[in-house]
Amino acid sequence: MRLDKLLAHAGFGTRKEVKDLLKKGHVQVNEKRFKDGGLKVKPETDEIVVNGERVQFAEFSYWMLNKPQGVISATEDKIDRTVLDLFKPEDKRQGLFPVGRLDKDTEGLLLITNDGELAHELLSPKKHVDKVYFAKVTGELTQEDQTAFETGVVFLDGYEALPAKLEILAAGEARVTIREGKFHQIKKMFEARGKKVTYLKREKMASLELDESLPLGAYRALTERELASLLKR
Repeated sequence: MRLDKLLAHAGFGTRKEVKDLLKKGHVQVNEKRFKDGGLKVKPETDEIVVNGERVQFAEFSYWMLNKPQGVISATEDKIDRTVLDLFKPEDKRQGLFPVGRLDKDTEGLLLITNDGELAHELLSPKKHVDKVYFAKVTGELTQEDQTAFETGVVFLDGYEALPAKLEILAAGEARVTIREGKFHQIKKMFEARGKKVTYLKREKMASLELDESLPLGAYRALTERELASLLKR
């Protein structure tokens, strides 16, 4: 792998910033300083050091983010803050993206990675991956609402959703499990039942559950067990 590409992927900045690091002689490979970003290196065996910090390289990164409201599920935006803006510079390696999207006003679990194959496994409509949400809505939820979700809610625009699970927790609170990811899906499902969503939080996607000790806007690396469970798919 090219040295500049490895450093960029490892979170040492953009290609331009990495070029500047090299130019200033801040990078050593096997105890020798190199300024050539095109140098071919072997991440598994070469010792690469930047300003005294040894580079730890892994091909893929996997992060759990507790997304807050007001932040959009995108890699960049000229107006709003994105989920990647919540990351520290040293963690924001090239190629990271959110797996799927949560609406701007929706909180909760979001997987951030650069593993395109895993993302495809989780997002492909053919896979029917379970996604679990906690919702607060206007009005009182009923057995009729449960039945409608189980048989497939028909949106006001005529689209018929796949069967879903509605677990009523209180008069206007529920846990919803869906197996597809249409735009504003849960909001549209409740809207078709004459109710408006006032709060929405994703709690689970496939086997990955939100770490409730993770504050809003914070993130952490997946544990080995969490990652192994996701990769089994």
